[in-house]
Amino acid sequence: MSLRNLLGNLAVGLFFLASASQLGLAQVPQKVTLETMNDPSFGQALALPRVCWLDDNTAMMYDSRKPDSVRVLERLDPATGKRTPMLDWPKARESFAKLFSDGKAPRVSPVPSAFSSSAKYGLYVVSGDLFVLDIPNSSFIRMTETPEEEKSVNFSPDGTKLAYVRGNNLYACDIVAKKEWQLTKDGTETLLNGTLSWVYWEEIFGRRDIGYWWSGDSKAIAYLQTDESEVSIDHYVNIEPWTPTVKTQRYPKPGEKNPAVRVGVVELGSQQATWADIDRGSYEYVVRVGWLPDGKQFWVRTENRLQSQVDLYFVDRQTGKSQFILRDTDEAWVNMNDDFYFLKDGKHLILGSERDGYDHLYRFTLKGDLVNQITKGAWAICSSGGGAFWVKRAVTGIDEEGGWIYFTSLEKSSLERQLYRIRLDGKNMERLTTGDGTHSITMSPNAKYYFDRFSNITTPPSLTLCDAEGKVKMILAIPEFGGFKKFGIQVPELLSIPARDGFRLPASITKPGDFDPNRKYPVIVEVYGGPSAPTVSNSFQFNVWDNVLGNNGYICVKIDNRAATGISKKLENLIVNRSPGEIELNDLVDGVRWFKQQPYVDPDRIGVTGWSGGGTNTVLAMTRSTEFKAGIAGGTVTDFRFYDSKWGESLMKTEKENLKGYEENSLLKYAKDLHGKLLLVHGTHDDNVHIQNIWRFINELIKANKLFELMVYPLRGHGVGDPAGSRHLNNVNLDFWKRNL
Repeated sequence: MSLRNLLGNLAVGLFFLASASQLGLAQVPQKVTLETMNDPSFGQALALPRVCWLDDNTAMMYDSRKPDSVRVLERLDPATGKRTPMLDWPKARESFAKLFSDGKAPRVSPVPSAFSSSAKYGLYVVSGDLFVLDIPNSSFIRMTETPEEEKSVNFSPDGTKLAYVRGNNLYACDIVAKKEWQLTKDGTETLLNGTLSWVYWEEIFGRRDIGYWWSGDSKAIAYLQTDESEVSIDHYVNIEPWTPTVKTQRYPKPGEKNPAVRVGVVELGSQQATWADIDRGSYEYVVRVGWLPDGKQFWVRTENRLQSQVDLYFVDRQTGKSQFILRDTDEAWVNMNDDFYFLKDGKHLILGSERDGYDHLYRFTLKGDLVNQITKGAWAICSSGGGAFWVKRAVTGIDEEGGWIYFTSLEKSSLERQLYRIRLDGKNMERLTTGDGTHSITMSPNAKYYFDRFSNITTPPSLTLCDAEGKVKMILAIPEFGGFKKFGIQVPELLSIPARDGFRLPASITKPGDFDPNRKYPVIVEVYGGPSAPTVSNSFQFNVWDNVLGNNGYICVKIDNRAATGISKKLENLIVNRSPGEIELNDLVDGVRWFKQQPYVDPDRIGVTGWSGGGTNTVLAMTRSTEFKAGIAGGTVTDFRFYDSKWGESLMKTEKENLKGYEENSLLKYAKDLHGKLLLVHGTHDDNVHIQNIWRFINELIKANKLFELMVYPLRGHGVGDPAGSRHLNNVNLDFWKRNL
């Protein structure tokens, strides 16, 4: 029996045991409730060994499924399968404790937050100070002890240095010599060197503070300098102490001043930056920066205010002289994309682009001439997991010697993530993964091996090590149901629902464990609906809340509108200049009307709920349709003029270009048409979707004499998040549904 078949049989066997439990053939499972939904056993199903490829093509592995007493940081050789301990953790922990004179060393994990290139060193940031773990010697080195915190820390490519930001200035240090270089001196509260403003952190770099880039020789750093002195300020009022304090945030809104940015390069030991001489009037955003392989030049990608074009420049390291190379365009907006690679032949680069309406790979010369489109078809390459959904990265590895590019895509199904490889000339594409579901791939630097984190709608994740041909070398973790079996959790069923024009809308349904087809159930529809942000997928999901609702007599449903499916940029572009609007609403309504026709659904008891973009679509549904009896909207954008410039203008441009679109699609305009019972939920310190959105919408409801419910969470951010807030919100939600459905 092959390892692949063995894994499949193990998964089937585990699922049978869980199913048998749910059917009463084994021990009767407990019922998940508001009180038991946070049982730690649920984490067992989603916990997999942590793995990280190292530059020598071995991997770091730490298996959190094992008991604490036997867990160890290991090095895995993919060629032999041999696993060897990397670290004497008790010795390292003792070394760490000696660095604190009071003997009160904080508790830290055996797994560093980052590794140097050779895995000699591991990085720890503790209370804003830097510590390096010498892994072979199992000893800690304290690198900084300063009043100000160090952040945005990264090893140099040669693994001997660290770079970091302190007080909005860029620093570097030598780990062995403990020599520190201050590379910039002009950092202030509003002038940032090597760290990002909020809008860049959120929208451009996908919630990663990436504001500088080491040269390959570890002797220079290119960095982003940001001046946000003219960016508008938002305020958050505290509730403590007796006289409240005020917290501020620089947050640009559509049509307002954005942070002014430029890119410079500084050599270690110097405080003199060489600035890229790209005309600052030719761009609004710097969206990506990196180095060419020879280290003599760095590259910069810039974007215009309307986000319809991204330009690539090569910049000389010594002089700052720039050369325009190529432009990527889109009729609506160009998505953030990390699929950008230089080939070792020194003549070509690979770029991900949606220029034909689908995300595909292209090969260019270093002069910007198109050589060939590598992938093509009515499907898109896609990220296989991890990172922000709005930052695209599909390539998992490039084997130039073998002539292959490895990538994940939706070619088989928009609900799945599968691994493929293709020749540089676009020939001989083949799928390497076989299991129906979602494969999250991390590939070794030489593209000879990869880890496959696999799950589907009924099977928890497993972890395997495979070679570049797709053959399983090792099973590192089999599916584990944990609390999902203990509590008899019901998994969703995938559906495809026809919209009015025949488009097939992805949907899922989770029925109560004691589902009776002769009953008529109330239905709660969960929606998100943002561009290329699907909620329906053939992957194992943390479905505990839906089961709490199921145990209280509700059917739970998810529906993705066509722009949210991720199938193509063509579908995304349908909503430009008119969001939230008819495209999102009509698909949601069509999906709900299909469910209303099912014999087990009570058509008069349909609810809708969502958070962030889902809150927006919930309010859209409750004001511009009469299909829903009740709705819960959390963290809701009610008018894109209240949201940040980068995201808001990608969809709606500025008022100068699209004033009519803003006015016709503002939810404030439709507050007077509210139908049914609506609960609005928001955190007062939400720095993503400001509570201004809700205050303005509420004011319109008051003007129209519309009754509503409101739950405000003091000092909470965009997701509420803390245990007390989350527990309270769950109780509020269930109480609302019981009263209104």
